[in-house]
Amino acid sequence: MAWLPIGKAGLRSDVLAGLTVALILIPQSMAYAELAGLPVWMGLYAAFLPVIIGGLWGSSNHLQTGPGATMALVVSSSLMPLAAVGSAEYAALAVQLAFMVGALWALIAVFRLGFIMNFLSRPVIEGFINAGGILIGLSQVVKILGIEGARSDSLLADLVVLIEQLGSVNWISLAMGAVSLVLLLAGRRFFPRIPTALLVAAGFAFLTYTLGLSDPERVRQPLAIVGAIPAGLPRPVWPVPDAGNLIRLMPGALTFALIGFMETCSVARGIAARSHQKLSVNQEAVGQALASFCTAFSGGQPINGSFSRSALNFASGARSGLAAVFTGVFVLVFLLFCTPLFYYLPKTVLAAIIIAAVIKLMNFRQLASFMKIDKADGSAAWITFAATLVFAPALEKGILIGASVSILIHLYRMMRPHVAVLGRHSDGMLRDADLHHLKIDRLLLAIRLDGRLFFANTSYFEDQVHAALERFPETRHVAIMFNGINEIDSSGTEMLKELCGQLSLLGVSVLFVGVKSHALKVLRAGGLESIIGPENFFGTYDHALDAVIARMPSEMNYNI
Repeated sequence: MAWLPIGKAGLRSDVLAGLTVALILIPQSMAYAELAGLPVWMGLYAAFLPVIIGGLWGSSNHLQTGPGATMALVVSSSLMPLAAVGSAEYAALAVQLAFMVGALWALIAVFRLGFIMNFLSRPVIEGFINAGGILIGLSQVVKILGIEGARSDSLLADLVVLIEQLGSVNWISLAMGAVSLVLLLAGRRFFPRIPTALLVAAGFAFLTYTLGLSDPERVRQPLAIVGAIPAGLPRPVWPVPDAGNLIRLMPGALTFALIGFMETCSVARGIAARSHQKLSVNQEAVGQALASFCTAFSGGQPINGSFSRSALNFASGARSGLAAVFTGVFVLVFLLFCTPLFYYLPKTVLAAIIIAAVIKLMNFRQLASFMKIDKADGSAAWITFAATLVFAPALEKGILIGASVSILIHLYRMMRPHVAVLGRHSDGMLRDADLHHLKIDRLLLAIRLDGRLFFANTSYFEDQVHAALERFPETRHVAIMFNGINEIDSSGTEMLKELCGQLSLLGVSVLFVGVKSHALKVLRAGGLESIIGPENFFGTYDHALDAVIARMPSEMNYNI
């Protein structure tokens, strides 16, 4: 409530922004409920109270909570193995899933665990979202074609069934879906402030009613329509799962909570950067947890922060979280008075709305750019992409494989940090000699490690030092440059002690340069300073070089 009090101008802006988002949210919420395999009114319920609660208790002034395409797919993939799509048990499990997600987000808020979102790198998330976009699109193609299709535990099997049924395409459904998709994409491109989705939905619902396109007595291939939507407020339900469902739903809840929270925080941070607002990730976890509990107790589908609607909210001039409150109020008005208007809404139009939304999410160019920037990150993105498609609809396997690959890449990099032999650059600084083609001072060979020196990479660093000495066998003095070492543990200290002993037997002395205070404290505690003597610790390379030259016999000449 930090935005209170709010003036008339701010209030007017929030009302208009709330109305604009509501006009988009109403058809989207019904479409995303269809995508999740749930009745459309569960999407509408998730677009009412949770939107208000998320706006009031989150820290972002512009974040819009509610149903989303990617997370609707996660709901579907989590529940399909547990119950028949469209059954009462399926809907009940969705409500229980929403409650469990809220509980996980509450734990993140209470224990300030927002850092866990770092376990999923951006390439992994992008790989998942792009694969999810393909899966969402394929799941809606059958509705646009007006055929039964299939939803099993194998994407390939579903595609085979789809191909076999192409002969029974409903051409009216195909034509209406294609026209709807064109209108939606054109409206977003040329008239972004106009609620094209709502207009398309209302227009084709009216056309279906007037022409009797859903009546089997008037057309040979009737359209599938939404049907009756319960009017009025949602009724409270008990969403707490029993022990058996708690175990069965946990993988899906963890997947939804982790991906949903990261997506929500990414959206909120992106808009906060543009609006120059200070954002609290922990407070967003509070808002999302309360909103998720709210959708669970009111019988709605699981929710998270929406990118498209949050961006629209910001672009529409929203000043505060009050805009989300007005969005929820306008959805309430629709629930109370307008649901009969969408009785004849064709499901092919809802499918077109979903496809139009996911087209915007997919960005294969960005996946390609990850490979150009860093092949390891790019590989993680494409592995996640492929695994998500292969294991569909078990999406949690795809994201788990992607996260595992990302963590393994991180561990590999930590185990093999960058170790450079340094040379004097023309600007006077010591830089990577091999990278910049610099002359190396063989009197005092400077070696730098960039990163932590700890148990996982001590052997690698030791090998790199020996490899450098093999390149320059005439060297008798080695400077370990600590400028890039921010942390060292006991394993690193013991390795350095052993290394100094080994090199001493070879007639090579070791000097330590630029040791930071924290690392120096660890080295002293490990007894390294007393072993090699404090006279072998230097603040700069030049001081170490001067000391080496001073220790040389006077008749010897020094040249690089």
